[in-house]
Amino acid sequence: MFDKASGILVDASSGPHSRELAEGTVTRGQRLVVQGCLYAGRAGTVSLGVDVVPGQGQSAPARPAATPPAARSALPSGRTTYRQLYEYQYELKDLARTHPSLVTSITLPYLTAEGREVSGVEVATAPARTEDGKPVMLTLGLHHASEWPSGEIAMEWAYELISGYRTDPRIHALVRGTRSIIVPVVNPDGFAVSRAAPPRGDFSRFDYEDKRKNCQTADSPPQDRTGPCRANPAGRIRGVDLNRNYAGFWGGAGASPVWDDDHYRGSAPFSEPETRNVRSLVSTRQVTDLVSLHTYGNLVVRPPGSNDTQPPLDEPAYRALGDRLASHNGYRSEPARELYEATGMTEDWSYWATGGFGLTLEIGPRTAHPPYADGVVAEYTGTAPAAGAGKGGNRAALLEMLADTADPAAHATLTGTAPRGYRLRLHKTFRTPTSPVRRPDGSQGPPLEVADTLDSTLLAPGGGFTWSVNPSTRPYVAGRYGRRAQAPVQPTVLLGHPPDLPPVNTDYPTNPAADRVPFTVEGPPRADNGRMTVSVNWRSRRTEWDLYVLDPAGKTVGESVVGDTDSQQVVLFDPPPGRYTAVVVDFQQADPAAPDAWTGRVDFRSPLPTVHGPTEAYTLTCQDLGGHRVGSTEVTVGRGQRVDVGEVCGGGGRTVRAPVRGRTGGR
Repeated sequence: MFDKASGILVDASSGPHSRELAEGTVTRGQRLVVQGCLYAGRAGTVSLGVDVVPGQGQSAPARPAATPPAARSALPSGRTTYRQLYEYQYELKDLARTHPSLVTSITLPYLTAEGREVSGVEVATAPARTEDGKPVMLTLGLHHASEWPSGEIAMEWAYELISGYRTDPRIHALVRGTRSIIVPVVNPDGFAVSRAAPPRGDFSRFDYEDKRKNCQTADSPPQDRTGPCRANPAGRIRGVDLNRNYAGFWGGAGASPVWDDDHYRGSAPFSEPETRNVRSLVSTRQVTDLVSLHTYGNLVVRPPGSNDTQPPLDEPAYRALGDRLASHNGYRSEPARELYEATGMTEDWSYWATGGFGLTLEIGPRTAHPPYADGVVAEYTGTAPAAGAGKGGNRAALLEMLADTADPAAHATLTGTAPRGYRLRLHKTFRTPTSPVRRPDGSQGPPLEVADTLDSTLLAPGGGFTWSVNPSTRPYVAGRYGRRAQAPVQPTVLLGHPPDLPPVNTDYPTNPAADRVPFTVEGPPRADNGRMTVSVNWRSRRTEWDLYVLDPAGKTVGESVVGDTDSQQVVLFDPPPGRYTAVVVDFQQADPAAPDAWTGRVDFRSPLPTVHGPTEAYTLTCQDLGGHRVGSTEVTVGRGQRVDVGEVCGGGGRTVRAPVRGRTGGR
């Protein structure tokens, strides 16, 4: 769609199939030209529908698409500006068209609320042969609409693999031995709104550029369901935070049950088509490694996100993997809950349900979409001012993850023999509870039971086969990593605030005004603290105190800055002994004439020992060329193990088990 007078682009769409949706903000009396371009095929006509609806909360037309300057950047694509949605759409399908021996285009099964398709690419030798048994790495961008670098870096990763296959021996070997699935825009509806919005920068209800969520309307009050996603009575806050909508510990702390909160979790686990799309990929493709790209914080984070969840048995290997990525991008490697508690996140479902390692990269230090040169070019290539300057940046971090995907020690392997064209199917069905479900009124209901089915296939090449798979025992039931206590737990410490309240401060730490209360964490032989909880409480939810915890060196090691609550809480695990400081900031007072003071305490819990759970098996079946089942085997296999299932298509039922070893996840 173009403005007729100036020729300026209003919006465009270049999806993979026959559904296109272009939306733009226009003014009364403006004349438009709508142009359709035949990309492929023989269709001689196309159906066109045009709807004009009153805008609400958006007073200026959307900014036109920027024209990239001629100079190339150091990125694999040479890109110098943030892409629009239609550019992602076009480039993804064009990569498949121009590199058919390495790239195939994919479209995920569920349409978004606005009817858009979600597309991506697979990069591999013989890319269309998706049932080849190679280990799979899945890269996801733009769960959150305003986090533009996440989509850019996913897109550049696709270019990297394609160009590097021909020019870089390491990438060539990795591409030959793996399969990479890349979905740069998980949330196209929300991204289309954020990317095209006029900049305001005030994070208000109608600051659409800062939209985080998707465009679902069903959970909003009736009066807020009208109007399009980019101009409606609820503004940017309508929709669901997709990275709180997965089943992993859904409904717990760190996600909101209230529809107009930026972290609204949705009405149920996987209520949103975008998260069901990712679920479909992970459940059917034996994704052995997953990267979810976000901004910001300079972090490599791994499960768990919940403070009430003990680390998995894989914790040593998982931590080592995160540390290896962090050595390249210069980020801090830590469990997700050490940033802040969150539930319903991508890898807190994918890892606990499938055993495939999943990491989130929080790109950049301090804003959702900084200037392109800083937030994308420098962060990807590892140049100043990025934290990974001189270390390889996120390019090297993603290559490290792909190397882990290729490493047989990081997943399980099945071998055997089967006639050419026979289809092997690996299947498992199970139910997993969510967290106890927090309700909007602050009460708590029982957990929900979520049913998952893992169902992947291998098309036998004839003779011997090798199939890279995830462990048969999912981490949720395998057990938990821990240690035995070396001393008693430390008693509770009460925090007393100074007699006078500090001034209201909305600019901490630039403005240091706050209550500062020191306290001591003891260590062996006096105490052994496996978990420390620092909490502050007050009367009114319209008051807001923010909490920061500083370690003995004065470094912030935890923070809680949640609004619309009467408490804040910071949890640290295995805190080193020393003199800590609770910094309590008076962000807002409900009634300045009647100060709402805080009370605080520090509680400790002993470390929890390692525990082991039951062992689970896959059901491995074989179908002949006519689709008839001709063999079935129960297979138990662990991470790093290799099991020969023999002639699985020979008929008869039997059980194949690998000897159990490496149960703590070390490799």
